[in-house]
Amino acid sequence: MKTYNLTFLLLLFYSVSTAQQDSVYHAPSQFDSVRSMNMAGPVTKVVLKSTDGGKTWQDLSKGLPNNWEAIDLFCNQTGLYVSTGNRIYHNKPNSSTPQWANEISPDNHSNIAPGKAGMYAFNWDGQFLQKRNGTTEWSPQFKDFPDKEIRSVFETAAGTLFICTNSRIYKSTNNGKTWKEVHRGDWTIKLAESNGVLMATSGNGIIMSVDDGETWKIVLNEGGVGIDIAPIRGGFAAITFNTLANVRTVKATYDGGKTWNSIDAGLPPHLNTASIIQVGDDFLCGHPNGIYRSSDNGKTWKLVVASPVDKVFKLYVSGNVIYAVARNEGC
Repeated sequence: MKTYNLTFLLLLFYSVSTAQQDSVYHAPSQFDSVRSMNMAGPVTKVVLKSTDGGKTWQDLSKGLPNNWEAIDLFCNQTGLYVSTGNRIYHNKPNSSTPQWANEISPDNHSNIAPGKAGMYAFNWDGQFLQKRNGTTEWSPQFKDFPDKEIRSVFETAAGTLFICTNSRIYKSTNNGKTWKEVHRGDWTIKLAESNGVLMATSGNGIIMSVDDGETWKIVLNEGGVGIDIAPIRGGFAAITFNTLANVRTVKATYDGGKTWNSIDAGLPPHLNTASIIQVGDDFLCGHPNGIYRSSDNGKTWKLVVASPVDKVFKLYVSGNVIYAVARNEGC
């Protein structure tokens, strides 16, 4: 009987240890296939989470359906939200396990965005819904919005709303009752805010507003489009496409866009560098090789996680928690 109990305890200990190891992402080498992650089957979608500045990573993929495909996603202080198929999945930043709460998403509203009063869902044709905080129902919003081809929805800390279309930016200061066109030109997708300054990616590079979005001007253009923009300590970091060098470059500004410093000297040049964030004192960059981290303001970079084959990690921040979502190169 004693031998049986000892064997049972050893087996139990082994099972628990194995389960704990399975939740930690062990990065493959730069040239390994995604199958080397010890996941069953040809896994092509990976979501990782780090709570220590990118030193170690937890694999959240097993908490999602095997055939999931991210349509849209965002991250705020309550965690990461992923729209996929007919559901919206949510992982809380303080969750210690790969658990995803999920709900049925609004029909034909596959794009999502955070809002001060609750999450927005919208589609290309200019139809908007909102699920207010603490409720479960989605209600129609912005019925009189004057345009279609919707790219993104953004709400500032002060509550000003912006909707970006394929050729314009609209602004509302009364919760979407009325809208004012404040910019016309090429497409605009991602907006970021820091210390009263707004910046956005656009078809003309990075554009900026210092008057709450009333007027916009180009502050970073290397001949190509703006890829990513993110607030950092004291300024912004951006990725743009440089048509002369035929690569994406990573730069930072600390003077409101007047000057931009290169912070990618140690990064391998590539056409599909995807995202840049700052967490604590470190920069992290989503690159086709994987996730790079810099602890010296971009002078040198170290590869900390390798990407799955033909994927690039897009990086998101919730407080001090980092999420990395593997997406197709070029996205």
